Amino acid sequence: MQPHPEEQALVIPCGAEDLVGIVHCPEHPESTGVLVLTGGPQYRVGSHRQFVLLGRSLSLAGIAVMRFDYRGMGDSSGDPTDFEHCEADIRAAVDKFLETVPGLERVVLWGLCDAASASMIYACSDARISGLVLLNPWARTEAGEAQTLLKHYYLRRLFSAEFWRGFFTGGLAIGDALRSLLGNVRQAMSSDGEEIVAGRSENFIDRMQQGLEAFAGQTLLIMSGDDLTAAEFRSLANSSRDWRRILGRSSCVQRDIPAANHTFSSAEWRSEVELLTRDWVLKHMNKPGQA
Repeated sequence: MQPHPEEQALVIPCGAEDLVGIVHCPEHPESTGVLVLTGGPQYRVGSHRQFVLLGRSLSLAGIAVMRFDYRGMGDSSGDPTDFEHCEADIRAAVDKFLETVPGLERVVLWGLCDAASASMIYACSDARISGLVLLNPWARTEAGEAQTLLKHYYLRRLFSAEFWRGFFTGGLAIGDALRSLLGNVRQAMSSDGEEIVAGRSENFIDRMQQGLEAFAGQTLLIMSGDDLTAAEFRSLANSSRDWRRILGRSSCVQRDIPAANHTFSSAEWRSEVELLTRDWVLKHMNKPGQA
């Protein structure tokens, strides 16, 4: 075990803006480090302080870690961006990470939810990225969400004692439930036109697929068992020959945490994520061009 690693705040130039980051730097860092990307409207601490705790855990094993705020988020300047348009932020962070940590040669991108999606889109464009750790990637479409709700929510409710107690005691709003169910059935069966979610064309899923297919490094996919986002990604992957082929490559390893929710909010689930990440990085870090 190495001495408790130093935590250093730094400013990352990104065009005309300044990003703020924290580096967890061991005394003798390994040649591969982990860059934590934030997902959603979030900053570098993470839900339940997950990113802070991840950085400290990995750095105790000799792995340097950097976490940072995108433009317009947390303490960084500029207008907010989103996961489809954060390439400049990631590239600036990689530049600063390699500049700051002595002996660092390769970088693993670690991302939860749409940060995992951003990682897939970005990685193939930067030869310094040797690995990806992807947790519950975001791949939501309106039809996909409806299909997942039908399969994982409504079906589960039909077999729950709470549902039937509400049905027979009048505590369940049958009309509202039926309208919601029928609406999801119609959406799940609809395939006409281009779907739009939150103002975005869903071609971001094509960009994820194309990016991951072109990526030459190693990938660790960590999936929660009790999470709609993870279920949607599983459905996407299972329904597509191309996704099955990409995720079935020897360079891609999947690990499931069956009881975990989307953000791995318990200490037990968080610890499992930390151990999976640590062991995977240490196993692959000494292979040239791989994480």
